[in-house]
Amino acid sequence: MRRAVPALAAAALTLASAAAAQADAPRFVEEAAAAGVAQVHDGPWEHFVGGGVAVFDCDGDRRPDLFIAGGANPAQLFVNRAAAGGPLRFEARGTGLPERLMRGVVGAYPIDIDSDGWRDLVVLRVGPDAILKGGPDCAFTDATRAFGLDGGRAWTTAFAAAWEAGATHPTLAFGGYVDRAAPGAPWRACHDGLLFRPETEAEGEADAGAPRYGPPQALTPGYCALSMLFTDWAGDGALSLRVSNDRQYHIDGAEQLWRVEPGRPARAYSVAEGWRRLSVWGMGIAEADLDGDGRPEYALTSMGDTRIQKLTGDGFGPEYEDVAWDMGATAHRPYAGGDTRPSTGWHAQFEDVDNDGRLDLFIAKGNVEAMPDFAAYDPDNLLMGGFDGRFTEAGAAAGLALPTRGRGAAVVDMNMDGMLDVVVINRGGPAGLFRNLGTPRTEDAGFAPLGNWLKIALRQPGANRDAVGALVQARIGDDVVTRRVQVGGGHASGRLGWVHLGLGTAPRAELRVRWPDGAWSHAWRLTANGHALIERGAESARQWLPPTE
Repeated sequence: MRRAVPALAAAALTLASAAAAQADAPRFVEEAAAAGVAQVHDGPWEHFVGGGVAVFDCDGDRRPDLFIAGGANPAQLFVNRAAAGGPLRFEARGTGLPERLMRGVVGAYPIDIDSDGWRDLVVLRVGPDAILKGGPDCAFTDATRAFGLDGGRAWTTAFAAAWEAGATHPTLAFGGYVDRAAPGAPWRACHDGLLFRPETEAEGEADAGAPRYGPPQALTPGYCALSMLFTDWAGDGALSLRVSNDRQYHIDGAEQLWRVEPGRPARAYSVAEGWRRLSVWGMGIAEADLDGDGRPEYALTSMGDTRIQKLTGDGFGPEYEDVAWDMGATAHRPYAGGDTRPSTGWHAQFEDVDNDGRLDLFIAKGNVEAMPDFAAYDPDNLLMGGFDGRFTEAGAAAGLALPTRGRGAAVVDMNMDGMLDVVVINRGGPAGLFRNLGTPRTEDAGFAPLGNWLKIALRQPGANRDAVGALVQARIGDDVVTRRVQVGGGHASGRLGWVHLGLGTAPRAELRVRWPDGAWSHAWRLTANGHALIERGAESARQWLPPTE
């Protein structure tokens, strides 16, 4: 009995912490219809996966706009018209592109490929992919062939991009799903991934605004990729490409990590180098430095449970262990509704949803279609990060436990009030937009604001104007938090724009930037609850005020 007392006390403390986390969790209200966003991702089995959203500023007003895949339905663009702190509001806007190009869309990722200051869109499709060159007032042109790409004929389900050292234009990675034309398809029939590197100035265009790509390198074998992410796993500035693969169709497949070195073909890390074989129904990747050691952890969604992987061993090789259970980040079964069958996780994203200075984890959930061995009612997760380093489920308390089938998603501040909102793309149902209201007050029926916050927008001259690959490092009291600017990951869903930092009760933060070439900036002292524009080389940050009407 004496040995049981500490265990009981620990269990009681855990339950008390869970109850407190649920009580303090922000509350969300669903506003898609009222906001003017009407989109359904649907279609035959090619669209059981995918269903993504690109979140980016397409008209230069610094508010996040939405490009939402539709599968068999046309993809749609929605331009943000919300006033600061007000209800969500969007205007449906035509892209001006042929409808045939807007059908069959799986997902999309924003990136300024030609560094002209306007975000482009990489559109993943069942069939030829497309590069849509952005312009003023959300105007797009099909620049696929102009950039030296033919779009291919694959069923493309994953994408990531990064600027290699000294490169004027980004390296682009595409991940394919089932090769439907292969013998024996769909079993053991997966498209290889493709790695496109820009031609050098001696080989192609010298103009930084006119990228050209040559023949790609095949990342073979391909194991039906559903998510890709360029990452600096060792914290030494070297790029690697992490690929999460779905073993449903390539049952011999496994997760992959490719070493990407300038001037050399990419190669897969081997077991001899420390890479451990892991075979899951890989759907999405999310990266964050959860423990402040300067090296990222990874959330990997799957059918059954979400993994959180942490670098272990001596750190000289990519050797990882799963720490999800130790961190309380279990999402293997629905937390509401009573269905005890395994969950199916898709999009994952780390963000500080309650602005307390600790990262939380959102996971979009939903049965593939009607798989009897997996939960039919499978609500999205909101795992709240605590000061003890553990996560607590708060999806039901937050208002996210709905009978939808989530796929792609984004956690982003859509009305610029410093509180992160959520957009979820659902299979066979309307997309959901959830506005963050704050936490309930105890004395009345209203809501209290969350903790303090900062939003950072980076800009550098020349190539890679959005500073993709940069680290934003903030000292908040005695803590140091790090965020990385990335293009990739998630599930068929990309975002590019403000970097969000929760500050808790801190009135200010000291911030530094490690730019993509490895150079560190000087430090800025920034006051809480504002939007800061940081130009490389500038003496001070500039404040930006969102529109109030």
